[in-house]
Formats: sequence, C-alpha cells, structure tokens
Amino acid sequence: VQLQASGGGLVQAGGSLRLSCAASGRTFSSFTMGWFRQAPGKEREFVAAISWSGGVTYYADSVKGRFTISRDNAKNTVYLQMSSLKPEDTAVYYCAAHYGIALLVRVTDYSYWGQGTQVTVSS
Repeated sequence: VQLQASGGGLVQAGGSLRLSCAASGRTFSSFTMGWFRQAPGKEREFVAAISWSGGVTYYADSVKGRFTISRDNAKNTVYLQMSSLKPEDTAVYYCAAHYGIALLVRVTDYSYWGQGTQVTVSS
C-alpha cells in the first residue's frame, strides 16, 4: 500500500489542524492505520492508531483528549484531527499501515509509511 500524508502547516498554540493520509494499492480496509511523529533530534513516536473498521482507537497519553484519529474506508483515507495544539506538538507527522488487527505502537510494527507532513505550532 502507498501512503500520502498532507495537511500540515504552521498554526498558533491552541489552534487546530487536520491531517489526511490517502492510501492506494492494496485493500485499505485490511490495514490497521497509525500516526507517528518525529521532532528534531528525537526518535519517532507513536501518536494514534485505528482499527480496520474504525471502531477501535488508541492514543498516546500526550495527545489523548486533543487529537482524534478517524478513517473513511470508502475514500481510502485516514485522518488526524488535532486540537488545542501546543508547541511541543511540533514535528513531522507520518501515517503508517500494518496488515493486521492489533493496534500497535512501535515503529517497527508498521510495514508501510507515508512521506511525512510538517506541523509547526508557534507559541
């Protein structure tokens, strides 16, 4: 599956952004999807994951209550709605996919990656 992330940009603290990740190739609904992020000088970290049906989601503690992951299997797209953004949310955000049902949080668990989209939150 090929993934293309978009929607990043510059936003003030407290603002919102919605990231999108369009998938092509293999059957999108067969994949569990995740969002990760990587800040300068830091390791890539888990942000959120969503089951193939969209019925189950899981979030990192740092974004719980502020970010919402969702998917539209008819459009082969997964979204990350980010609200109440903080400067520490500044990072390159990546969407990822793995062929399975578990909501996984390790980078190494995901086989397919998008190219990343930059999110910058100013204070």
